[in-house]
Amino acid sequence: MSAFNRSVVFLLLISSCAFAKENITVTSPDKKIEFGLSKDRSGLIYRVSYKGQLLIDNSRLSISFEEGGIFGKNVSLGKPALKRVEETYDLIVGKSSKVHSLSNEVMIPVFENGGSKRQLNIEIRVFNDGAAFRYVIPGKSGWQNIEITDEANTFNLTNDPTALTLFRENYTTSHEGLYDRLPLSKIKADTLMDLPALFEYPKGIYMAITEANLLDYAGMYLTKHNGVLQCSLSPLPHQKEIKVVAKLPHNSPWRVMMISDRVGALIESNILTNLSEPCRIKDVSWIKPGKTTFPWWNGNVTPDTSFAPGNNYQTNMYYVNFCAKYGLAYHSVVEYGLHEWYVNDGAGFQPGGHADPSKAVPGLDMQQLCDSAKKVGVGIRVWVHFYALYPKMDETFAQYEKWGIKGLMCDFMDRDDQEMVNMQQEILQKAAQHHLHIQFHGAYKPTGTSRTYPNEFTREGTLNYENDKWNAMVTPDADVNIAFTRLLAGSTDYHSGGFRAANLKTFKPHYTAPMVLGTRCHMLGMYVVLENEQGMVCDYPDAYIGQPGFEFLQQVPLSWDETKVLNAKVSDYVTVARRKGREWYIGTISNNTAHRIKTALSFLPAGDFTAEVYSDAPDAGTDPNHLVKVVQKVNSQSVINTDLAAGGGQVMRVYRVK
Repeated sequence: MSAFNRSVVFLLLISSCAFAKENITVTSPDKKIEFGLSKDRSGLIYRVSYKGQLLIDNSRLSISFEEGGIFGKNVSLGKPALKRVEETYDLIVGKSSKVHSLSNEVMIPVFENGGSKRQLNIEIRVFNDGAAFRYVIPGKSGWQNIEITDEANTFNLTNDPTALTLFRENYTTSHEGLYDRLPLSKIKADTLMDLPALFEYPKGIYMAITEANLLDYAGMYLTKHNGVLQCSLSPLPHQKEIKVVAKLPHNSPWRVMMISDRVGALIESNILTNLSEPCRIKDVSWIKPGKTTFPWWNGNVTPDTSFAPGNNYQTNMYYVNFCAKYGLAYHSVVEYGLHEWYVNDGAGFQPGGHADPSKAVPGLDMQQLCDSAKKVGVGIRVWVHFYALYPKMDETFAQYEKWGIKGLMCDFMDRDDQEMVNMQQEILQKAAQHHLHIQFHGAYKPTGTSRTYPNEFTREGTLNYENDKWNAMVTPDADVNIAFTRLLAGSTDYHSGGFRAANLKTFKPHYTAPMVLGTRCHMLGMYVVLENEQGMVCDYPDAYIGQPGFEFLQQVPLSWDETKVLNAKVSDYVTVARRKGREWYIGTISNNTAHRIKTALSFLPAGDFTAEVYSDAPDAGTDPNHLVKVVQKVNSQSVINTDLAAGGGQVMRVYRVK
């Protein structure tokens, strides 16, 4: 580097991080976000502002240990280490295939002046779309192991923003529920709030709080305590005090504040993968996202057959042949007659004492099925209960690779304590050794680590259409709220593809051939609005064949080169445009209110394009399955009028004029 370039870098860093002896300010590269760190008699405090508006007033950085108690009551700050962090990396799965990350970082040593005289570092990074901090605990003589009892960082939000959040009763949860929208001041004290949580400030500024790079640590929640939000960590099993046990050196996850005056920018953001570790899988050529059947959802419907339907080769080949004919990548083998495909002496899908997911039930030859599916270009994947899999993971994964299975859904974890976080990481590592992709169901939210382990295609952590078999909880309102909360964390596992649309008056729960709430176009729109690298085609084959809109479902990709949000109003509607190669797919979903919006195609490059537009039919309010398809010429000057029925949607496929 030349002397001139070194001077330029130095000046950039000084302009991005101003500090006195114990007063440090870091700004984003575009100067809009400012993170300030200082201390008072009680320890470390920070503030965050956006475009000069204070979003987080004096808030506490606080971490406590079993030995030595709270760190930070009487501390000194060492010399900050400054740097500009810039990298370009590829995402194998995600909303963008190539990501350019730019931030300003400061690492600050913090020393205790008394007591055990411990030391740790506070690392801060500020991006154009958010800010994050974490604890970096070095290994020092006499301090080799830690037991963390609390990380009570606070978020003292100003101006009583409106929260969109999911309340939880305790830490043992599948994270499935309905979001509440209410002023921060109205949130009950000491109630767990799941992440991500969205906060809308009075002047049209949005902030979402979540975490990134959750590895070998406890999952984080928020609570409101003494009127201020603070972190709450999931405790290790069978006790309440200890949250994390680790050998030093060790880092906490990043505590992330996604910030913008355009709420769609939070959906577009790659800040969580920016803060996560690079890919740890050397050969990624076998990792191929794709749509999958999931016959459990539709009740294993088959037509009149010449064979007895069941956990057998013939039933599964019926679905395999459907996949082969209509371009679906995977068929999922799950169960039949409420019994898993694998040997199990338990009940209700729970593993018994002799559960063995490496052995198929009598009558199902998995080798024959995998071989036959391979011949027609379809991959086989399976559903497995976590507590059946984990004790026999090595032999099970070896058997799956021998059969030729491509991946699996791992279900019923319902925890995010450090032990469970580590077990999921172990699953991903060992699955990669056997060329298996993973879909975590009954699991916590993503934290950007699909960059590190891209064989993780998706995870649930949300209420989804499986509930349509039993109740009417998953409404279009709920779908829209997911886009502004859970989707911010990453790939969102939904049981998508129901083709029996109903409205609130006509919907009835059905275990077999379930209905879905919202219009047919709303269902199609979910494939674009959601990031989901393992999108399901959950209905039975005859529900799709010859039906309007099925061709869009066949065409829509599941991994993307670029993502843009074109329209967004919290809890009302959202329009997401995603690019794959030279084609754009645009999806809109609305809540249970009809809307008229305009979708501008100004993001398109120069030239003429063809748009295949699927919209709610004029009578979609009474027959939600009705849609209208129009093919038209468009360009970057075009504006599409979007009339959304209650619970409606719209999708487009846009490609170059041939």
